[in-house]
Amino acid sequence: MQTVSIIGAGRVGGALALALGRAGFGVENLFVRRPESVARAASFAPGAVVSDAADYGRIRSEIVFITTPDDAIAAAALDLAGKLQTAPVVLHTSGALASDVLEPLKIKACPVGSLHPLVSLSDPVRGAEHFAGANFCVEGDPAAVEAARKIADALGGRSFSIATRYKTLYHAAAVTASGHLVALTDVALEMLGKCGLSEKDAQATLLPLIISTVDNLALQTPAEALTGTFARADVETFEKHLAALAENVSDEVREVYLQLGARSAHLAQRRGVDGEKLALIREKISLAKKDFRC
Repeated sequence: MQTVSIIGAGRVGGALALALGRAGFGVENLFVRRPESVARAASFAPGAVVSDAADYGRIRSEIVFITTPDDAIAAAALDLAGKLQTAPVVLHTSGALASDVLEPLKIKACPVGSLHPLVSLSDPVRGAEHFAGANFCVEGDPAAVEAARKIADALGGRSFSIATRYKTLYHAAAVTASGHLVALTDVALEMLGKCGLSEKDAQATLLPLIISTVDNLALQTPAEALTGTFARADVETFEKHLAALAENVSDEVREVYLQLGARSAHLAQRRGVDGEKLALIREKISLAKKDFRC
């Protein structure tokens, strides 16, 4: 049984503690920032020592996770390097930062790396269920990457690697696919709000559509999965959209629609849709942008 200590027991750290315990790992220590977080953290790993002090000198685990917010990882690594009595594998779970943020730990001969679960974790309990089937981005020292891959496998996930220099670009892609999807849904909810629907009803109305689109993407390329006005190069309907948007929504919402419309036209072109109609749509998008930016 491999042993683990986790620094930070929020959404990611708590979910990892739960999932790793269920997968047969020995979760020995959980470190939290505030005294009021101790009781909740203890529920994630019965039997673990939970502390609101950074007493890292007692760590004897084979693997240490740093799951703090990104802006606290470097400080945690420096503190850890000054107190460790052993040389465990140290992994952080940031999507945006690469393993080089853990450089201070090299002085203790710790293999360092990152293990980022490419999955949405809104809370620890539900998040622990989401690791199975998830993809994990791993990078770092060879020994750390090997350990990270084994952890991903144990959690029922799949691992892949990227060059360290591309870690932030990778994270921007993840935010676009997940966080921006939520923001885009909020834009659509605002439009339906103008139609008289409550936010709750609008969300319930859109959710099956969103799910069916994601289901299509599981089986098709984006160009193949594209449906609706742009997939048909329906110029007349597009013009009606522009008029309705100009009358009812803010310039910010219109710009979101137009920017994504341009990308949708690009996808439609890849699919072989009528080029002349798509050119006309692109022209109207450009004119509409100039109209509200004046």
